[in-house]
Amino acid sequence: MWQVSKGRGITVAVVDGGFKLDHPDLAGQFLPGQDFSGSPGGVGSYGDPHGTLMAGLIAGTGKANGGKGAYGLAPEVKILPLKINNGSAGSLVSADFLDQVGKAVTYAVDQGAKVISISQGMNSVTATQENVAKLNRILASARARGSLVFAAAGNEAQSGNPIDYPGALPNVVGVGAVDRNGAVTSESSFGPQVALVAPGMDTIGACTTPSGYCKGHGTSDATALASASAALIWSVHPDWSPNQILRVLINTASRPNGGTVRTDDAGWGAVRPRVALTDPGDPGPAGVSPLPADVAEPSAAPQPSGSAAAPASAVPVPAESPTEVAAGGPSAEPKAEKSSGSSSALPIVGGVAVGLVAVVGVVVAVLRRRKSVVQPAPVPAQQPFGAAPPAPPSYQPPVPPEDNPYAR
Repeated sequence: MWQVSKGRGITVAVVDGGFKLDHPDLAGQFLPGQDFSGSPGGVGSYGDPHGTLMAGLIAGTGKANGGKGAYGLAPEVKILPLKINNGSAGSLVSADFLDQVGKAVTYAVDQGAKVISISQGMNSVTATQENVAKLNRILASARARGSLVFAAAGNEAQSGNPIDYPGALPNVVGVGAVDRNGAVTSESSFGPQVALVAPGMDTIGACTTPSGYCKGHGTSDATALASASAALIWSVHPDWSPNQILRVLINTASRPNGGTVRTDDAGWGAVRPRVALTDPGDPGPAGVSPLPADVAEPSAAPQPSGSAAAPASAVPVPAESPTEVAAGGPSAEPKAEKSSGSSSALPIVGGVAVGLVAVVGVVVAVLRRRKSVVQPAPVPAQQPFGAAPPAPPSYQPPVPPEDNPYAR
């Protein structure tokens, strides 16, 4: 992939709970950001490693440890860090969470960010209809102004499978997670809100632990990798619209169970940026969304098509998530809410921590607003994104099923 693109010239806005701006693998990758959290400390303060890990999965340069650090999928993009209250500092998931997300999205668009990555989410039970409608209008404006928003579907498949916002809203690409075998992870939330999946198990990336590295899992990680995939494509095709970038991601995705239609757990399939870069096919019309979202204010929250357990779809693409990589000894595991993914400190094996491990599959997680987990673990060996896939089919505009919220 990197022979074609590393994401140069593209800004990815990461909306999260704070960032370690001086991490060696992210030095020079951050643009001046903005703090919408209402908590002290600014963008460079954090209560957990989540935001740094998401930034690392997207844009890690591997420069730490003598060039043996952790790489992100798009190491030449710039990260616009936007801090919100994700529950790790100050009050837990407060009523103004969606308002903070909306302000961050508006700011990102104003700053020219082409991709906006939100590995956060608020349960639909908590969100008010007024706040959801307001954010929906902001998201519609962001798409119209040329930005593509990705958000985690959630990690609550085994906990009632509730809808999470903003991931379930129109004009957002809802992302689920798969493991290294291409199977949708047991925690990945499912329903008509899932558009794509990406690696979300055993990912490795830069974070704030003593070793500087974490291994994690969840739809947060998958969202970061899907966002980075879009950035790689946009770097090569800067004149394409958000609809065209998304259409190519969908048309080149590895379809669930080898089929031709979307499923509620895997969406249209797993992102395959290498295929999208080398054989993107026809991007289709710039002004037509492959996932139509014409309604600015949904009259009712979209509901998943299942409730007890997600369907068992699999796609021929691996996946991974973050855990702390500790140099020396294991470090304390950060705490995450039940709905989040996890991450933990990782000992650096052979002096190398490879963030692309997750990219080999597909990734992302969110805690009640964050969907990823961090925990200590050995760093798996790096491998290519996946085996050479068959040539993608010629362009055919996807026809969303009746239960797809984007059609409402």
